[in-house]
Amino acid sequence: MNVRLAAFVAALSGLSTTAAGGSCPFGYDKVAAVKEQDRQISSELYDPSSCDVVDYDLVKTDLEILMQMSQGFWPADYGHYGGLFIRLAWHCNGSYRRADGRGGCDGGRIRFNPEHSWDDNTNLDKALRLLKPIKRKYGDALSWGDLIVLSGNVAIESMGGPVLGFCGGRRDDVDGTSSLQLGPTPEQESVAPCAEDGDCKAPLGPTTLGLIYVNPEGPMGVPDPVGSAPQVRRTFTRMGMDDRETVALIGGGHAFGKTHGACPTGAGPSPLEDPENPWPGTCGEGAMKGKGNNTFTSGFEGSWTATPTQWSNDYFTGLTTYEWEKYDGPGGHVQWRPVPDTTPPVRMLTADIALLHDESYHNISLEFAANLTALDEAFSHAWYKLTSRDMGPATRCRGNDVPPAQPFQNPLPPTADTLPDFDAVRSDISALLKTSVDGLTSDSTDDGSPYNGALFVHAAWQCASTFRVTDYSGGCNGARIRLSPEKDWVVNKGVDSIIAALEPVKDKYPTLSTADLIVLAGQVALEDAGSEKIDFLAGRTDAENGDGSEMFAPREYYSSALIAVRDGIKILGVSEEEAVALAGRPRSAEQQKTLGYSGSYCSDSATLSNKYFELLLNEKWTAVSENEYEAEDQDIYMLDTDLALLDAPELKTIVEKFAEDEAAFKKVLASAWAKVMSADHFDANGY
Repeated sequence: MNVRLAAFVAALSGLSTTAAGGSCPFGYDKVAAVKEQDRQISSELYDPSSCDVVDYDLVKTDLEILMQMSQGFWPADYGHYGGLFIRLAWHCNGSYRRADGRGGCDGGRIRFNPEHSWDDNTNLDKALRLLKPIKRKYGDALSWGDLIVLSGNVAIESMGGPVLGFCGGRRDDVDGTSSLQLGPTPEQESVAPCAEDGDCKAPLGPTTLGLIYVNPEGPMGVPDPVGSAPQVRRTFTRMGMDDRETVALIGGGHAFGKTHGACPTGAGPSPLEDPENPWPGTCGEGAMKGKGNNTFTSGFEGSWTATPTQWSNDYFTGLTTYEWEKYDGPGGHVQWRPVPDTTPPVRMLTADIALLHDESYHNISLEFAANLTALDEAFSHAWYKLTSRDMGPATRCRGNDVPPAQPFQNPLPPTADTLPDFDAVRSDISALLKTSVDGLTSDSTDDGSPYNGALFVHAAWQCASTFRVTDYSGGCNGARIRLSPEKDWVVNKGVDSIIAALEPVKDKYPTLSTADLIVLAGQVALEDAGSEKIDFLAGRTDAENGDGSEMFAPREYYSSALIAVRDGIKILGVSEEEAVALAGRPRSAEQQKTLGYSGSYCSDSATLSNKYFELLLNEKWTAVSENEYEAEDQDIYMLDTDLALLDAPELKTIVEKFAEDEAAFKKVLASAWAKVMSADHFDANGY
């Protein structure tokens, strides 16, 4: 350890005497963080909000010291690490995408491949190394994810910039498994292939694999700002940002720090090529080879403003007032400089100049150039969204600097002070199971009696199964399935009639939410059909609008049903065994017909059994449409997603197990159902 680093560690040790740890498990969990396994729904995610957390103020104080304590192994630009840590926090969070909720800094997976070796993350291993003494000091009480985001916040504030607040509570993954679908990997190629690297389409977030957003030199490396502007919009939209947020983040982030491209020979081998000494640099020689003024990171060189360690709107004033020309930078890439040049020199990239060639972006840039207060407001909110949108609702946030719930967190109304008598609600739902209801086409039991149980199960499943463990969003809390856009999705056709059939029950109990009613109705129906007892957790509330639900629309980009099934299991956050059990839930033949299919696998949905699995294995199935199959000489039907369970060896083994052991199926179904129904219910005490 060099003398300067030793002094820094000593300063940390002496400065904060209490590295508060506690019961909030931000480290590893036997279910939620397992090597080579995607995240799963776990009790770890649902600790009470009153649990002990690290004192984030102490961490911030330690980070403030670090900002201006330049280390010899990686000297700070302009004597301040602010730009480096803003880049680290941005790139840790900027991998997020709306399509499936993957990416983001929760999990701290920028420490692992594939993210660790992305071209856009060149030299961020040095930023992580700088943070190690602080992480070591607080141990598991402070996650890498929280530390990285805090380092960005402190960097901004230490240079005079605006920060809205901090949503703490990230926990660390044990490896980079949950980032494999971000690419470039075989897993990504299977789920979301990119036909032309440099022009990748949704669900992928960036245009280029290994980058966070767009190629800053221009589309396919061509310095064309006119062509760059629509790419900027497409990729930021995939990340969940509108035009104002996009411009604020670009210009606000580029108010600080600089690019590095001191020579055309590059940064040297990546972590994939040299895990022990990645990106050593090839520019310069001696003790400063590859560092300081000899640093190569992006291949571009220079700062965007004349004051790269001070917050300002100079990025926008320079962008909108200077005349800009292209030139070849020292790193071998095309950059832009003012005409005439400035002292000190300021530089832009093609993706910056693109803001001048789009009417909306240009107008926003002019506004920010003229009004620093407007930029303060827009940037602070956009930065908070960037660094928090993978954390789910505000109720999951920890710490004493959590701002009020923001629109992107899809806030819910408060829970009623007094909840209804749910035993009475159960009784009323039970009475509806075998009652004909106007406007609802019931299934029939073997004796011809009407039966609505499978319909109630369907409504609950459609409501809850939008949950994504990838970003803790979706689910039935809020009952947005009754509102546009969810209620208008083809897969939800007929659900409005099922909810309407339950309305008389809701009308009897003023404090009963539709969300609780839908979930309880599905549970009552399952138990009536023969399921084991299922735990019910009340207290959900109803959203006032359907805003935000567009993110949870059915994912229709998969190339096969098998890929869809496997990926859906990972996004929902259940185990393979739980997913197979859930597939065997009662299925309404009448609802299947409403959806345009021929029927169900079972004519009697009033009885829960393992018949689904026996039929899958024992019948000969013939395609009758693109995604529906009929059993030979029988009027029973399965979907392509059902047959896919037989195409995956790991899933077929579970199908065979449940076909042999009905009790095992029922046990797993009951626990898995409770898990999915409560997955988005983060605060049982209220909202």
